[in-house]
Amino acid sequence: MKRKYLFWSSCIVYSLMFPMVVFAETTDPLATINNLSTFVFAAIKAIGVIILGWGVVQIGLSLQSHDASQRSNGFLTFFGGLVIAFAKEILDLIL
Repeated sequence: MKRKYLFWSSCIVYSLMFPMVVFAETTDPLATINNLSTFVFAAIKAIGVIILGWGVVQIGLSLQSHDASQRSNGFLTFFGGLVIAFAKEILDLIL
């Protein structure tokens, strides 16, 4: 028990005796937020392109099977994918 106490107390004392110097980064803190925003919008765009592709597949299958309800769902999925894929551009136009 004495050894453990001596070991841990000496570790604490040595760590307090030799502090490390830490330098903060001098870049703009908003750059990190902008990078995160760019990443999030890229992920949303990728999901929108996947939904857009699925809409095209649904439209093609509906044209093959002459199914009107599947065709309307395909067009809704297609246009929803377009809106999601170009969400950043739409928001930039609004603002």
